[in-house]
Amino acid sequence: MRRTVHVHRLGTIGYGEAHTLQKRLQEARARKLVPDTLLLLEHPPVITLGRGAKEQNLRFPRSSLVARGIEVHETGRGGDVTYHGPGQLVGYPILDLSPDRQDVRRYVKDLEESMIRLVARWGLTATRIEGMNGTWLTDGDLGDRKIGAIGVRLSRWVTMHGFAINVSTLLSHFSLIVPCGIVDKGVTSLELELGRVIPIDEVIAAYLPIFGDLFDGDLVEVHGDPLAALSPDALAEIDDVLAVAAKNEAERAAERAAELRT
Repeated sequence: MRRTVHVHRLGTIGYGEAHTLQKRLQEARARKLVPDTLLLLEHPPVITLGRGAKEQNLRFPRSSLVARGIEVHETGRGGDVTYHGPGQLVGYPILDLSPDRQDVRRYVKDLEESMIRLVARWGLTATRIEGMNGTWLTDGDLGDRKIGAIGVRLSRWVTMHGFAINVSTLLSHFSLIVPCGIVDKGVTSLELELGRVIPIDEVIAAYLPIFGDLFDGDLVEVHGDPLAALSPDALAEIDDVLAVAAKNEAERAAERAAELRT
């Protein structure tokens, strides 16, 4: 089934702001108030912890990371700990997978495949590693190293979160964490592998037709606020729903913490 996908290039945007935007768009997409959407952006330095994150995979106290200018956010995506920063292309697809793509494994594999095809444009051979999400380079003398990460969350078959591909990312920042909880593998970037800088806009231009092909999407680049089509009343109702969900999640988290203390 063909789908129209609105593409928004957001430039550099804070993680918290992008996360709120995603949640609003996900709820709006579930209500069929907005079309399928792909957000493409970069984040200022930030470490995010997924639902399966372990605190010991932060190699420094949170206060120390914040003092270095690196935000720390807990988030609802799958996976462990990861890093985002300038020079990393982040994509957040907000897609309704119903009725013909209701398969989480297929969705994750398609995101992986999109990054495999992307780096192939520069002559790199990426692959999957069994039991580990993301996109990897395994050839050469550098050992297994991740070039693209994935973490997703679905609600009513509408996606949020997504992928991150290291273009010219400051790789030393990954030493602040145990990336994705994996201790025996490295990270890499297009810049490191190729020995030259690739502009983010060039990477986006290469990525969009790949995404459209894999997701049967007719891509339309749109400027302006991705929520512009929503009426004030609709947006207020969505925010009320999200506020209730956040309150319930906070209460459940407090209950789990209390159980662990007893």
